[in-house]
Amino acid sequence: MNTNELREKYLKYFQRKGHALFPSDTLVPDDPTVLFTSAGMNQFKPYFLGEKKDVSRAASCQKCFRTGDLEEVGRTPFHHTFFEMLGNFSFGDYFKREAIAYAWEFLTAELEMSSEDLWVSVYRDDEAAYRIWVDEIGFPEHKIVRLDEDKNFWPANAPSAGPDGPCGPCSEIFYDKGADAGCRKKECGPACDCGRFVEIWNLVFTEFNRCGENDLRPLPQKNIDTGMGLERMASVLQKKDSNFEIDIFAPLISHTEAQLGVSRRESESTLRAVRLIADHARAAAFSICDGVYPSNEERGYVVRKVIRKAVWSAYLLGKKEPFLCTFIDPLVATMAGAYPELKEKSEILRKVIRTEEEKFFETLEEGNEQFTQIAERKKAQGSSEIEAEEVFRLYDTYGFPLELSELMAAGYGLTVDRPGFMRLLSRQREQSRKKSMFQESIFTQDREFSAPSVFRGYEALTLSGRISHVFTAGAEQERPLRQGEEGLVILPQTPFYPEGGGQCSDQGRITTGEGEFLVEAVYKAKETIIHKGRVVQGTIAPADSQARVDPERRAALSRAHTATHILQSVLRKVLGDHVVQQGSYVDADRFRFDFTHFAGLSYDQLQRIEAEVNRRILRADPVRKEIMDFSEAKRRGALAFFKEKYSDSVRMVSVGEFSRELCGGTHLDTTAQVGSCALLSESSISSGIRRIEAATGWKAYEHFRQNRQGLAEIAVRLKTVPAQVPEAIEKLQSELKKAQDLSAAREKELMQARIDTVRAETEPSSGIRFLAHVMENPDRTALFNAADALKESIGSVFLFLYAPSQKKPLFLCTATDDLLNAGLSMRDFLQKTRAELQLKGGGNDRIVQGVVGASGEGYIEKVRAQMKRFLTRKEGV
Repeated sequence: MNTNELREKYLKYFQRKGHALFPSDTLVPDDPTVLFTSAGMNQFKPYFLGEKKDVSRAASCQKCFRTGDLEEVGRTPFHHTFFEMLGNFSFGDYFKREAIAYAWEFLTAELEMSSEDLWVSVYRDDEAAYRIWVDEIGFPEHKIVRLDEDKNFWPANAPSAGPDGPCGPCSEIFYDKGADAGCRKKECGPACDCGRFVEIWNLVFTEFNRCGENDLRPLPQKNIDTGMGLERMASVLQKKDSNFEIDIFAPLISHTEAQLGVSRRESESTLRAVRLIADHARAAAFSICDGVYPSNEERGYVVRKVIRKAVWSAYLLGKKEPFLCTFIDPLVATMAGAYPELKEKSEILRKVIRTEEEKFFETLEEGNEQFTQIAERKKAQGSSEIEAEEVFRLYDTYGFPLELSELMAAGYGLTVDRPGFMRLLSRQREQSRKKSMFQESIFTQDREFSAPSVFRGYEALTLSGRISHVFTAGAEQERPLRQGEEGLVILPQTPFYPEGGGQCSDQGRITTGEGEFLVEAVYKAKETIIHKGRVVQGTIAPADSQARVDPERRAALSRAHTATHILQSVLRKVLGDHVVQQGSYVDADRFRFDFTHFAGLSYDQLQRIEAEVNRRILRADPVRKEIMDFSEAKRRGALAFFKEKYSDSVRMVSVGEFSRELCGGTHLDTTAQVGSCALLSESSISSGIRRIEAATGWKAYEHFRQNRQGLAEIAVRLKTVPAQVPEAIEKLQSELKKAQDLSAAREKELMQARIDTVRAETEPSSGIRFLAHVMENPDRTALFNAADALKESIGSVFLFLYAPSQKKPLFLCTATDDLLNAGLSMRDFLQKTRAELQLKGGGNDRIVQGVVGASGEGYIEKVRAQMKRFLTRKEGV
């Protein structure tokens, strides 16, 4: 049975048993406690918590991504980064009896597995599950093992170690490979980790609420949560020793071997590397397909780490060029039947992965130079450890992974201060995290907010009502606020839009008979809308009030937000359908928009995009807002932002006939109300993600006005009119080029005249003549001309030219062809002397150039000493 057949058979079986079939949820969970969807039950949390009740039993095949097992991938036959989890769930419907019966029937009747090959485990105190297996299933008692809370309870060790909350015992089903497998010990059983017994299905009976150590109280609603790893079950049915040999994985393994020119049978380390590369290529592709792009933050950092670990593993096997992007074709061939989005996004997957690979090779080259200097300095100092600050600088400046620093340090017999690095990383992330004056956890039912706030700002900007709660700034106390005090105000109904969906909040005023509250920001915590601000007059306490939104700010926010929708539609038209929103920030008449694309936009592209956006604005197309079912919105082609979670009922914003998006933000009634839109900048924010910043309305007008004024001032300076500025600049550039050429020719003549004097400065070392010379007032071009003249005149020389009189002193280091061809490397010289000579620059083996940091008196003598020292170590040249 192939894997696709197993997936389909499972879902159809549980559909016949009255389960609603759910498609796999995205890998990006609606759960702040986890980075990725790591289990089948993630999307069903609202049902487990009783928040949704329209379904009582469900089944799914869920895409999962687990980061906890990254170090095990490749080392074991069954661990994966990305995998699929088959699951059936009951929300207060059936319980242990049916869950066990369904599992047994599916395995033995549907899959025709022999009961002789199966074993079962139950929690030590779960007599009910034990009796069901024995009395109702007829399972042999000698093949049922009772295990402790570390093996057969969810979460593991919950009774004694926590956490508090819903939990319950498990019953696991194992496949026995036979006495000749694993450790071959007579006492071997399901609790043994030797590999003979393969866990194929875990049945979790969520029946308790933990309220303290070993204090388990029955839940009012008992739930079932089961999980069967698709790849593991397939390996059992296909009689394979590992998941990496099944039908959907074997092509990836073969592709890895072909790309690397190796066989996994060469050695244990090669086998691990081949498995890891195939696994990580698949995991990266599925993550990117769900909108998680490589970056240095959170989920993106994990995807970057996965890609780079695979590339590094291949690098160690001799593959020193991008190749991971070639996995998309075999992945589409094996899995696009179940996940058609892989084929739809195949081109974007290739480009993102290749871009990340190329970026990593650049990182390796730059970071390697830096690391070599650090390691050699540490060895010279007799140190055994590289400080966390040094490693963190490489990570922060070059994106050089900690893991690579550790591997390279080991090659020098050094260690890395990993705990110190993690502290620095944690501190950096804490500093960059957005600060808020309150925590969301404050605003829960524990504070007796019996009813959620209702947003009425779509219909009106002014609303009368009653203030329900008033808090001091940090929500420490609930009491009236006096004039000048900052605090938080809550209204049962409000016209103020809270910050969300990328849009900044409204501002305005809340007035009562006793005072006035200036609203500076508005947030939403769970279902409560909180108005943050200060009292500008009198006292603010619970009372009848009038809330008034600043209409000019609301209009400016709406202009910018509607413009982001127009911009996205234009980007997809000009650049292609691969453009997908990755984030946005909408402020008053200004916004930024992040989107997927793989190269910087040209001037012509930006001009075309800006013109098309403004053309659509001037058409005065209607902007419609409709409430409808999520499925209907998707059917009508609405774009959904992957980081947002949508309820069954959604708001679709349509702009003309060219844009449909799910959006809860504030918008205009027609595109003409945007006024105009000016693109201010375009840049890269991470691999495969671009950012456009733009202005609308009055800020767009101000941008155009300043540009016009600037052009007029340039025209005055050039003594021409604005329309003829380009021609005037071309004329100036031509004249400047002639002057530079003349200056270079004269500099060359002067150098020729001084050549005999300069030649006398050359010194020998190890049979090679070298020269360190100070140049007076040259630019970079003059340095190159001087180097050419000296090499031609001297014949064979290792040359360092230094120009100290520049604002940033320049240097250039090169040699004649005979020395370069014999192995003298300028890049090597730069790496060895960068720190001592304060050199900042780069180049290749033939020439390096850049600027000099702190030099000081006697600098050129220091250069000569370093050149001589370098040559004495190059005895083979």
